[in-house]
Amino acid sequence: MTPLVTAAVLCAAVTHAGWNALAHRITDKLVGFTLIAGGGALIGLALMPFVPVPAAGAWPYLLVSAVIHVVYYALLMRSFRLGDFGQAYPIARGTAPLVVTALAAVFAHEVPGRWAAAGIALSCAGLTGVALWGLRGRRPHWAAIGAALATGLSIAAYTVVDGLGVRASGSSLGYVAWLMAVEGVAIPAYAAYRWRGELPGKLRPFTGLGLLGAALSVAAYGLVLWAQTQAELAPVAALRESSVKFRSRRNKRRCSDVSRPLVDPRRPVAVTGFAVLRTHSKHTGYR
Repeated sequence: MTPLVTAAVLCAAVTHAGWNALAHRITDKLVGFTLIAGGGALIGLALMPFVPVPAAGAWPYLLVSAVIHVVYYALLMRSFRLGDFGQAYPIARGTAPLVVTALAAVFAHEVPGRWAAAGIALSCAGLTGVALWGLRGRRPHWAAIGAALATGLSIAAYTVVDGLGVRASGSSLGYVAWLMAVEGVAIPAYAAYRWRGELPGKLRPFTGLGLLGAALSVAAYGLVLWAQTQAELAPVAALRESSVKFRSRRNKRRCSDVSRPLVDPRRPVAVTGFAVLRTHSKHTGYR
């Protein structure tokens, strides 16, 4: 993985953590995801005149991905409602790269070498450790954990589908613009049906926050899609999930728990994994 691709994925991780944090700040999750998905659709529509239309071979992937993304949004909203964000988010993001590795081997014929596989495993162990460390001394909320795991599976599914789709599209910008426009319709349409005439009043107090989240979401995923044309899917997915570490650091700054140890055992595991991935993953250069 080249330094430029690494920088792009790490930038995507920061912006991804940012939009998830903004979505969490909006109490009504349907309001938050209506604004983020709808804002993403508007951004996609605004980009369309300036970007190429995806090639014909990319459209089956794009349409399937749009459906998976709607499922992902629904599962993420459920995860946020059922469990602590600091636990649901790491479980969802930390389990996805392992599934991506298996799916990419089958559908993209990308089998990581020993060092890259070790980096992916270490990264996932460190990331899921964020959630497991938070559960120490507490009874697990199995419904929330189940929802977070299902969210992780949906993340893995759209990651592989979009990785194949963007490589077939001929333009990562064109692919992300059309994807956002197509996928962003479903949740606002459901919210409009559910609330009918009340929708504007529900959205108005959070419009700025939600649209900022939408812009961050589009930027983050656009960077990831471009990176998937330059490197193998599994290492990009694992490095992208360093967003969990950026989010956990924000949580720590707000936390006054004096019982927290000075040395966090999760951090060196994840950081070592990311370093191994940076050094040993392959550059592919798909066009």
